[in-house]
Amino acid sequence: MLFLVLVVKTYMDMDQDSEEEKQQYLALALHLASEFFLRNPNKDVRLLVACCLADIFRIYAPEAPYTSHDKLKEIFLFITRQLKGLEDTKSPQFNRYFYLLENLAWVKSYNICFELEDCNEIFIQLFKTLFSVINNSHNQKVQMHMLDLMSSIIMEGDGVTQELLDTILINLIPAHKNLNKQAYDLAKTLLKRTVQTIETCIASFFNQVLVMGKSSVSDLSEHVFDLIQELFAIDPLLLVSVMPQLEFKLKSNDGEERLAVVKLLAKLFGAKDSELATQNRPLWQCFLGRFNDIHVPVRLECVKFASHCLMNHPDLAKDLTDFLKVRSHDPEEAIRHDVIVTIINAGKKDLNLVNDQLLGFVRERMLDKRWRVRKEAMMGLAQLYKKYCLHHEAGKESALKISWIKDKLLHIYYQNSIDDKLLVEKIFAQNMVPHSLETEEKMKCLYYLYACLDTNAVKALNEMWKCQNMLRGLVRELLDLHKLPTSEANTSAMFGKLMTIAKNLPDPGKAQDFMKKFNQVLGEDEKLRLQLEQLISPTCSCKQAEQCVREITRKLTFPKQPTNPFLEMVKFLLERIAPVHIDSEAISALVKLLNKSVEGTADDDDEGVTPDTAIRAGLELLKVLSFTHPTAFHSAETYESLLQCLKMEDDKVAEAAIQIFRNTGQKIETELPQIRSTLIPILHQKAKRGTPHQAKQAVHCIHAIFHNKEVQLAQIFEPLSRSLNADVPEQLITPLVSLGHISMLAPDQFASPMKSIVANFIVKDLLMNDRSVGNKNGRLWTADDEVSPEVLAKVHAIKLLVRWLLGMKNNQSKSANSTLRLLSAMLVSEGDLTEQKKISKSDMSRLRLAAGGAIMKLAQEPCYHEIITPEQFQLCGLVINDECYQVRQIFAQKLHVALVKLLLPLEYMAVFALCAKDPVKERRAHARQCLLKNISVRREYIKQNPMAHEKLLSLLPEYVVPYMIHLLAHDPDLTKPQDLEQLRDVKECLWFMLEVLMTKNENNSHSFLRKMVENIKQTKDVQAPDDPKANEKLYIVCDVALFVIANKSTSCHLDSPKDPVLPSNFFTPPDKDFINDKEYLSPEAKLVLQTGKIQPPKQTGVLGAVNKPLTVAVRRPYIKTTTSDTGSNASTNSQPNSPATNKSRLVLFRISLLFFHCDVDFIQCSTQIYLFFGKKRAAPASDGTENSMSSNPSAGSQPPANKPRRGRPPKNAAGVATPDKEAGATTGGGVGRGRKRAAPAQDPDSTASADPIGVKTPKQQKEAEPKRATPQRQIDLQR
Repeated sequence: MLFLVLVVKTYMDMDQDSEEEKQQYLALALHLASEFFLRNPNKDVRLLVACCLADIFRIYAPEAPYTSHDKLKEIFLFITRQLKGLEDTKSPQFNRYFYLLENLAWVKSYNICFELEDCNEIFIQLFKTLFSVINNSHNQKVQMHMLDLMSSIIMEGDGVTQELLDTILINLIPAHKNLNKQAYDLAKTLLKRTVQTIETCIASFFNQVLVMGKSSVSDLSEHVFDLIQELFAIDPLLLVSVMPQLEFKLKSNDGEERLAVVKLLAKLFGAKDSELATQNRPLWQCFLGRFNDIHVPVRLECVKFASHCLMNHPDLAKDLTDFLKVRSHDPEEAIRHDVIVTIINAGKKDLNLVNDQLLGFVRERMLDKRWRVRKEAMMGLAQLYKKYCLHHEAGKESALKISWIKDKLLHIYYQNSIDDKLLVEKIFAQNMVPHSLETEEKMKCLYYLYACLDTNAVKALNEMWKCQNMLRGLVRELLDLHKLPTSEANTSAMFGKLMTIAKNLPDPGKAQDFMKKFNQVLGEDEKLRLQLEQLISPTCSCKQAEQCVREITRKLTFPKQPTNPFLEMVKFLLERIAPVHIDSEAISALVKLLNKSVEGTADDDDEGVTPDTAIRAGLELLKVLSFTHPTAFHSAETYESLLQCLKMEDDKVAEAAIQIFRNTGQKIETELPQIRSTLIPILHQKAKRGTPHQAKQAVHCIHAIFHNKEVQLAQIFEPLSRSLNADVPEQLITPLVSLGHISMLAPDQFASPMKSIVANFIVKDLLMNDRSVGNKNGRLWTADDEVSPEVLAKVHAIKLLVRWLLGMKNNQSKSANSTLRLLSAMLVSEGDLTEQKKISKSDMSRLRLAAGGAIMKLAQEPCYHEIITPEQFQLCGLVINDECYQVRQIFAQKLHVALVKLLLPLEYMAVFALCAKDPVKERRAHARQCLLKNISVRREYIKQNPMAHEKLLSLLPEYVVPYMIHLLAHDPDLTKPQDLEQLRDVKECLWFMLEVLMTKNENNSHSFLRKMVENIKQTKDVQAPDDPKANEKLYIVCDVALFVIANKSTSCHLDSPKDPVLPSNFFTPPDKDFINDKEYLSPEAKLVLQTGKIQPPKQTGVLGAVNKPLTVAVRRPYIKTTTSDTGSNASTNSQPNSPATNKSRLVLFRISLLFFHCDVDFIQCSTQIYLFFGKKRAAPASDGTENSMSSNPSAGSQPPANKPRRGRPPKNAAGVATPDKEAGATTGGGVGRGRKRAAPAQDPDSTASADPIGVKTPKQQKEAEPKRATPQRQIDLQR
């Protein structure tokens, strides 16, 4: 051993220049390579020998003293084995091992092996040894020498074999990488150093595996994608030749293989510092194409990649946007969900990473058909709103960019799904106005949020508070029922409440069971009931509410149950009814904010709103809250602030303040006398000289909060009634509004004085006089501010009549009959009662709308509904086909609102069937939605109210069919019952209603409908029981209905579940001796009804081919009718528009109105009215014609004008107005309209000749249009 130590020292001290010493120790060098030393069992001996051999290679370089290749191989393998000693840095011999490594690296001794045939074995063993011994205890010098040793072999050799490459690459595989991080770092540095040399070897390896599919070339073939990722991270230059091969694999037919490549490239493109997308555009474009891959996992992986790409490479967002747009509509729910997650995650990191288009995709997904997707979109946007708009983490510019989020989130409350509504409420309470904030900050947030919301969002928020308040009321009623003795009625009432509550919770089916269980717990646990009572108490504060929720939740929690669906359902209920935002303290904070806005000291401008907007919105907010939390307003400070608002010039502000007093001031008179004394004169002033809305609210406020309301209202009524002056219509509107509401609220006190006002002033002076000439611009509608004061006064006069009657609620004086006849006359005369032609068309539209709405309002009162005749009902219903678009729109909306609240009788739902004739597609779609909603409401009401089964005749939607059939049988357009086109119109109207009714065949309702229609055929029309033509129309409509039902249902021929009951005021009782089994539809008619196409008559010659009738269903050709088709309302003894006739009409009409409220029957007077309104539409007569008052027709009378069609415009109409044009801009002949009042029949001479030669071509018809005698109105399609 000492000898070897001495030898080692000797060789260490020798250098290459001492030739003499080299010769002297040559024999020793050869001896050290003998078997004795190379296979010595003593590791210290082997180490010393290895050090000597390393020095020998250094000294004798470049020629080694060993000439045998086998000996050289043996020596280098021996030295390699000794390098394993480097592993233990704490070994006493570590310095000698380090010396050995350093010597080998410095001299590059292993390069001698290049001359050996099997040198690869030596190199592989060396690389494996070095990678295995490297560890975290080695210093940088050890790593450097290892790198020098290995890099010299790679860079100075002829190439790197696959086996040697594997020894390097295996350290990059994740499994090995995690086992020895230092080996990974060593391989990483080695590859960086030798990139130029080793790149070709790597390319060859991947080419064989990826392109040629030779997986056997290496054990690492199955890890190629992991290796590519690691190599790319080390140095992209290592893969210069590999990337095109990946493009090839992206187009593989194997979906799993494409998925693996997509996963790899997603990591490469998405890496933070990667420039691959810009350096290799073809590969990037090919990768983007995988967003549209047929394989779902591939598309899903692409979408997940987009998140990292957006965050790490914002410059690529433009490329990704179009592909994400397509994927946001992907049929797979998971992909649409991940698109949202991708965009939201990027937005959370930095809002600038996502453009408006990407955020728009998320906005669209809030309406996704899948709840999971909708929820993710809504929650994601809510989080962005909270971060950037509420907390202002990125400044005002970012907040402005997503300011739309608050509106769109609240718009979701309009959706029918209860899950959507509950999520919006949760988002509002957690993200938009966090309930965890302090009261002042919370109210400031709410105050400015409300000011910035759009109109629809405000309505949604108001509806949300309304629903929550309604649910609190239901729970309160349920608790009240618990206080009553147990009884069957009490149990039934409880069940009804529970069912209604369950409807307002997710999954109503399960919610019903859970609510029953919760109700049982409430009955057993008195403390729980007390907690719940405190929670819904009007005086409960927000902090108390949170405490109550915690207590109730704690009592219902069962620790042993990991999931408790019952508790979750109760939590949903508690979250909806708990007042976490509004209490007395919150209202005070809102009022203070309002005062600051009024004083100009608020931060309105900083919040993005003007002071005026903030004040108005703040008061609107308080007004809404006054409905839901009236008790919270009761404080002198709050009312003082509201009094200041009453004195402001803004009309809306004052109106809102009055309404708040009306809703919350029940205790003002007894507890706050100072407020009372200040408020009374202000309310009087508003009722007399305020705006119409202010006057209405002021009257209602006085009636609601003062005990001596009779005195107060009299002090307003008397001066107003004395000051009425029809010559100054501008000053009439507010008095009319106040008087109308006073008479409605206090009918016993003011019914008698109102009667004389109505007879002497409202009707005689106002409605029956046209003092000014309207604007003759030809438009059918004008803006509210352009309506003449006189017409506005007349509209409010009509409303006054209705309010007066609604207050009386009786018809003892027959005033309602007279009013209904007056309103009918208004509709018959198209709004121009006096026939002086002074009123403009737009003003006439306003008056028609007011008259139709008034009849509909009176019908909501049972005592008046009973006296409305079928003719008056039909006149009212025809308003929905008015020629003016706005009249149709507003009337339909009023009709829907009254029906959906179950205020109007069922027959009024039949009016929607006429909407099938509306020329505007949107109006028809709206009418259908109204029908769906109304039918749904009625069915649900019947289910929830057991007592409703006794009133099925007025509630069951199917019972609308008799009213619809009767209404269509009296449709003025149905002049020739056997006319194919008219039958097709009837079918369209019938199917418009029946389609909605027959969506489901609940309780065999289809056979019930069939039986009902068959029963109608066994009756007669009450309006004209002895008129065969009128009854024929009725039976024809019945046959069309039966045809439609039979064609649309396969189960309608089954037995009806019960015998239908027909309304006696429309149909006579069935006559046992009368059996009507006749079929009124010809085979040709049935074919037309089935196909919707009318076969053109056979014609000969060229003109016959040219003049084919148009058969488009939407817009039909104009068909002329003769005097034999329909009766004329015009007297044939004089010209319809002669001055004498107009004058006599006016005189007689005024005379008749003198008896308006006298005991004299008004029917005779109204008969005279109808007599002189000959050319206007009258109620359809019993014989199917217009009411003709002519008893002595003359052959030489004035030729009546063409009767225009109504509903959808004709296909060949000239100049049909479009929605973009001014409503009814100009009048012109031959154009389609909506419903126009009755028109005279045509001149017999003007009918089309049967001879083909006499038939005009379309061009000739167009030229002849201006020559028609009476110009017709354009259809008003303005929206």
